[in-house]
Amino acid sequence: MKEAIINFFKDEEGLTAVEYAIAGALVIGVAAGGFTTLGTNVDTQIGVLADCAEGDCASGNAGGGG
Repeated sequence: MKEAIINFFKDEEGLTAVEYAIAGALVIGVAAGGFTTLGTNVDTQIGVLADCAEGDCASGNAGGGG
């Protein structure tokens, strides 16, 4: 029994799985943050373009200088 416990603590395979899980969670978090920021920026630009299509380009954010 004592040998089994010692082998359990020496086994690093489980630790590797935990490290991969943490790394995966970090990658997912960064990707989610990036897509959220991208989505907000795209939404803002679509709003500006929609305003220009309606004839209200006074904000000058449409890239053409209004």
